[in-house]
Amino acid sequence: MNKLRAMQAFVAIVDHGSLSAAARALDSSLPAVVRTLAALEAALGVRLLNRTTRHLALTEEGHSYLETCRQILGQLHEAEARLAARHEAPSGTLVVTAPVLFGQLHVAPAVRRFLRAYPDVRCRLLLNDRVVNLWEEGIDVGIRISPLDDSTLVARSIGAIRDVVVASAACLAEQGPVLHPRDLVGRNCIRLQGGAAAHWRFWDNGREFAVPVDGNLEVNHGLAAIEACIDGLGYGRFLSYQVAAALHDGRLARLLSEYEGPARPVSIVYPHARLLPSRTRVFVEWMARHLRELPHASLWQVSAADGVRA
Repeated sequence: MNKLRAMQAFVAIVDHGSLSAAARALDSSLPAVVRTLAALEAALGVRLLNRTTRHLALTEEGHSYLETCRQILGQLHEAEARLAARHEAPSGTLVVTAPVLFGQLHVAPAVRRFLRAYPDVRCRLLLNDRVVNLWEEGIDVGIRISPLDDSTLVARSIGAIRDVVVASAACLAEQGPVLHPRDLVGRNCIRLQGGAAAHWRFWDNGREFAVPVDGNLEVNHGLAAIEACIDGLGYGRFLSYQVAAALHDGRLARLLSEYEGPARPVSIVYPHARLLPSRTRVFVEWMARHLRELPHASLWQVSAADGVRA
């Protein structure tokens, strides 16, 4: 039995939902796919799929083995594509998605420089604050600020962020220091619209708690709220990358760091169950390098010890 071909057949069966569909996708016969699956299960000594005439379902062992197969096949595709890319200049259309503010601050400038370096590439940059399905929406590369649950994606970890409370020197002079999250009660807090606008969440000795906040300004875009904080209007709570520059140059001060919650991973993600074109591969490397070399990256790229997983 060719183990690599057997793994490809197993993944195809799961992805296409049936043995016959997998056979068509692999340009093989149904009996050959059935024999391959049976031989793979026999070699592993476990059942990977529970199957009836109408339904296939992964066993617990099948779920685990599927992840391993995807990783191995993805690495093989990566290696083959890297060799091919040596002789292929990036060209064609690249579709990239990112959160709105992160995209405006960091992704869009990198895309502009990338297009100047590779003029044969066309790019569609989609900035939105929802988690999109890369497969369904035809997207090549995404920036994610959240834990990753989709096993069909490759993730390149570039750091992590936290929710941070900040204020300007003028605000602290006028309204006073904040030593505990409860000190925010009754202070003027600038809030972002959303379900959690009225409560800010903190952690103390591993336990989460919420503090009610209020203020005379509520906005639906982070940049306007940040500027209000810089102007001294009140206290704000933002993702650390959003205020990294203002913290670096002293326009804002970081407060209550000992009560911040767990870090959220920042990753570059892209599908791995296909051979990547050179434009995607080159762009991923370009973007990873760009984000790691940002002037104030150290203010938002916390270490892997804080719980970041690729």
